[in-house]
Formats: sequence, structure tokens, C-alpha cells
Amino acid sequence: MPRLTLLLVCLACLAHPVLAQTRAETKFIADTLVVDAEGSFETDPDLATLRFDISSQEKELKRAYDTAAQSMERILGLAERNGLNKADVSTGVLTVTPYFERDHRNRAKSYTVHGQISIKLHDFSKIGPILDEAVQEGVVEFRGLSYSLRDEESAKERAVAEAMRKAGGRANAALAVNGQKPGPIRFVSVDVTQILGLTQIQASDILTLQQLEPIPTHSDRRSATQLPSLPPPRPEKITVSAKVQCAYQIQ
Repeated sequence: MPRLTLLLVCLACLAHPVLAQTRAETKFIADTLVVDAEGSFETDPDLATLRFDISSQEKELKRAYDTAAQSMERILGLAERNGLNKADVSTGVLTVTPYFERDHRNRAKSYTVHGQISIKLHDFSKIGPILDEAVQEGVVEFRGLSYSLRDEESAKERAVAEAMRKAGGRANAALAVNGQKPGPIRFVSVDVTQILGLTQIQASDILTLQQLEPIPTHSDRRSATQLPSLPPPRPEKITVSAKVQCAYQIQ
């Protein structure tokens, strides 16, 4: 009885690595065709986002905070006058940074209040007028413009659908030679590989394109001449690519 038990244990130990090796080498089951394909979907961007910084520096904290808050309210009013919804305007919190004198009293010499605000636009013709009026604010500075898709997931789905269509066509072509055809899909791997054309334009890029003088510093803004309107740069098309790997049952 002990010898029989020992023999069974030895056989079990020998069988385990063989079973594991067999499973690792078996990637696909028999009567299966594996097809790789790529698809893409190209469209024009339908969402533009303007980003601004709000900054105010004064000796008194209340005055610095009120100035920044009022400037933010004027930007919100600008968006409302252009027919934008509240959901299209995002404002961050206003943060306060004190600057201290380098003496034994260690008192705050001045205060800087900083915040950020972004405006989403679906009508690109409003970019120039909003940007033009916004930079006239004494404490508002343009930071960037980006073009993207309002529904990025829908574009990904259409790219995947195109890849699946190509995979099905290749499977039909490969099996038709032997009078066979693909059956149900046993396995699918999907990878949205890249999204091209999501444009990020910084303030310096737009000013270079328009051949303008640099935006005045905080001390020069009140005496600055009015900047001309800035028409939006023409955004490039956005392309979404996808890869699929399909395993078809052969009929």
C-alpha cells in the first residue's frame, strides 16, 4: 500500500509540467482562422477650448482678491453674451500667495491672487471675438486653445467597426479558396491605437501666427492699445485608428 501511494504521487508530479506545457503551447483551438485588421475614422473637430489665467497682485489682500474675482465675473459675462451655457464655462478656485519683506518684521509685502478659467466652444466663429475681448481684461491672460471631439468614444467605435468589417472581408477571401466560409467569432482583441489631430495651441503659437506683439505684462496692460481680433487657426482633421484580431470558426 505505501509503494502504491508513492507511485501515484510520482506520476502526478511528472504529469503536472507536461500538462502546463501543453496548455501554454495551445494558443487557438482547431478549425479556427485568425485575422488581423486595421480601421480608421476621420472627422473634423467639433469642440474648441480656450484657457485663460487670472492674476492680480496688490499690497492689500482684499483688493487683490476682489480684482481677480471681478475679472472672472466679466469673463463669465462675456461667455453669456456670446450665448454660451454655464456648463461650457469652467472656473477654478482663486489661490492666494503672499510675498514677505526680508526684514525682522516678516510682514507680507504684497499678495497675488491666481485662478484659471476655460471656455468650451462649439461655434468656432466665436473664438476670435471672445479671445479679443478677453485679453483686454487687466488681469486676464490667454494661455491656450485646443481642438478636440465632443464625443470621442463614438469616433473610436466607428474606427473599430471599420476594422471589424475589413477582418470579415479578409476571412471570407481566405476561406473561399477551399469553398469554406467563416462562422461565429470565437475571440476578438480590440486596440484603439492612436488619435491624431487633437491640436494644442499655446498662446505664443497664436501670437506668432498673427504676427502680433507679445501680450503686455501686468504693469503695461492698462495702457496697452487694443489688440486686433484673432481668427482661429484652421484645425486639422482628427483621425482615430483601431486594430483588431479576430478568431473565426471555420465552417
